[in-house]
Amino acid sequence: MKENTAAINEILRIFGDKPRTAYVRSFGCQLNVSDGEKIKGLLHELGYTFTDSENEADLIILNTCAVRESAEDRVFGIVGSMKKLKEQRPSLMIGVAGCMTAQSHIAEKIKRSYPQVDFVLGTSAISALPELMLECLRGARFSADISEYDDFSEETIQIRESTFKASVPIMFGCNNFCTYCIVPYVRGRERSRRMADIVAEVEGLVRNGYKEIMLLGQNVNSYGNDLGGDVSFPKLLRSLNEIEGDFWIRFMSSHPKDASRELIDAIFECDKVAKHLHLPVQSGSDDVLRRMNRRYTVEKYLETVGYIRSRDPEFSLTTDLIVGFPNETDEDFAATLDLIKKVRYDNIYSFIYSKRSGTKAADMEDNTSDEVKSRRMRELLETQRSVSTEWYKRFIGRKMRVLVDGEAKKRKGCLTGKSSEFIIVEFEGDNSLIGQFVEVEIIETMNWAVAGRLTKEN
Repeated sequence: MKENTAAINEILRIFGDKPRTAYVRSFGCQLNVSDGEKIKGLLHELGYTFTDSENEADLIILNTCAVRESAEDRVFGIVGSMKKLKEQRPSLMIGVAGCMTAQSHIAEKIKRSYPQVDFVLGTSAISALPELMLECLRGARFSADISEYDDFSEETIQIRESTFKASVPIMFGCNNFCTYCIVPYVRGRERSRRMADIVAEVEGLVRNGYKEIMLLGQNVNSYGNDLGGDVSFPKLLRSLNEIEGDFWIRFMSSHPKDASRELIDAIFECDKVAKHLHLPVQSGSDDVLRRMNRRYTVEKYLETVGYIRSRDPEFSLTTDLIVGFPNETDEDFAATLDLIKKVRYDNIYSFIYSKRSGTKAADMEDNTSDEVKSRRMRELLETQRSVSTEWYKRFIGRKMRVLVDGEAKKRKGCLTGKSSEFIIVEFEGDNSLIGQFVEVEIIETMNWAVAGRLTKEN
């Protein structure tokens, strides 16, 4: 990471006592949200307060996502609309950060076509933010840093969006090169943080009252592979489990090819590790998985599921599925529906394949029409709805421990939260319970959640 103390001090000198406000908007995954919190931490050091309105801001930073081209198009639209803001307030500073700008051709496009943007910042160059801002304050027309740094600053504070749930990146980058995915090209190769630094961060969060710690990585199962010695993700889970306090440990995402029995044993044996596993399968067809470069077969995936269910037949599993990968056949799609029925997922996160320039899949021939892909998506969702409606019945009569997130959107007077199994739970309760653990007896199921009543133990 770049040393930025001198730049911070110089910016503070230039601004003096002048109040200043920043608008930071993060798009995409939880890793991006975590990066946005670090950006806010640096801005806090520079004396900024924060606003939810771009019209009230002296500084605007868009922290972008590049997973889909539609996400990039959306950001370009937002950046374009800010031209008027810049004309109305020439002193307004605008920056674009995140996965989009880690691509050199995108950074060049912004420089060439969007003069209202003052700087761009890559995913691993967050600590360079003060230097870029200082260059702009000194009159630079455009500044950029999309470099990839090998180490990480453990001193950067985060302005977290929640007071009881915290995301903790444990590694960065990805080595898998799935043919549909741009991530290895925008976040670089896998780099793991030191275990001692992660443990210290989680200890501090627990001392400050955080109840849920979400460990993040493109493939958390690969944690420690680049560190050498006796370091692994299961060992990290066991170390975090020893921290004193009442809290849950969650993690995502977990690649099936690396979901070892050692990891599964750690999940079951660590009382603070949530009893849920997100295991993205992407397709139920071996041919599609091969063309995706997923490096496992359906048989191997089901072996992993079988070991999990041998430990607990009702264990909670969720997954990601891509519908309409190039030249997905009816037989391929039918295999995916069959897999959903075999595994009995509690929930799925499904996407219609979207061509992504810069990936190998973008060059694959695709003769499947959009109409067919849309029909398959509807059938997929209907199948999962049928499975989850029946599968959720196993929770009726059970008492579930729930971390309360907030008010339910559809049920007036109700609160909502998630259980250890990552099941959405709704119940009647007072807002004072938000951010707390409660016990709920389940009395009703829906296809997307369960509902219940607070027990007398609360």
